[in-house]
Amino acid sequence: MSRRTRSDRSLQGIPEATIARLPLYLRALYALADRDIASVSSEELAVAAGVNSAKLRKDLSHLGSYGTRGVGYDVDYLIYQVSRELGLTQDWPVVIVGAGNLGRALANYGGFASRGFRVAALMDSDPGVIGSVIAGHRVRAADEIERVVAEFRVMIGAITVPAIAAQGICDRLVAAGVTSILNFAPVVLNVPDGVDVRKVDLSIELQILAFHAQRRSVVQVLHRGEPDAAVPAGNGISGSTGRALALNGDGQVAAEAVGT
Repeated sequence: MSRRTRSDRSLQGIPEATIARLPLYLRALYALADRDIASVSSEELAVAAGVNSAKLRKDLSHLGSYGTRGVGYDVDYLIYQVSRELGLTQDWPVVIVGAGNLGRALANYGGFASRGFRVAALMDSDPGVIGSVIAGHRVRAADEIERVVAEFRVMIGAITVPAIAAQGICDRLVAAGVTSILNFAPVVLNVPDGVDVRKVDLSIELQILAFHAQRRSVVQVLHRGEPDAAVPAGNGISGSTGRALALNGDGQVAAEAVGT
């Protein structure tokens, strides 16, 4: 296996698409390590990560890792390489602002510590919550954001407050020196250049899943030749004409069945 340092091309910047896939590879690699698997082929790792093997090999080449023909990749060393590239070989203190159900769940998530993240503080503005202990952390007042960021040298903040309060919290985190925001609030945050925001909206993800579930139901009805009356409204079935429409990935009509 080649263990050379990263190429000049890698040092100049890894493609964003590759960066987005690195956590997928890392998750798959940890699963392999948990099963005491010492080496893995590009094909096996690609299947585990849900990508094609050619794309995986190209992505890992940006890290200076090419594996060994007939052997594959050393799992432990590849975990180190990917972790290093993602910045997970150092400790990252995280502050969570919002101690509601979602904030509590994040604070209790055991996967943070094993991936290089440490919950430094959990904060809220509710007097009834401030001072309580959640996941070993005494909830601090949101008014202390600036003090907490400075005390723990926080660079990553997670926002789990209602949408109406999210921008104000974001502004204070950024002003205090936080440069990376994980936003769970259902609102688009405005941040200055140099600040990264990753948005996590569970409702949007559920809506996308609903779309795909609806499309599959239409295709199944066409396949079985069932009456359109048995299909829920709003899924491409026209009950008034007895016509069933199946949509392709671009939302265009891919098939049509006419009832008798």
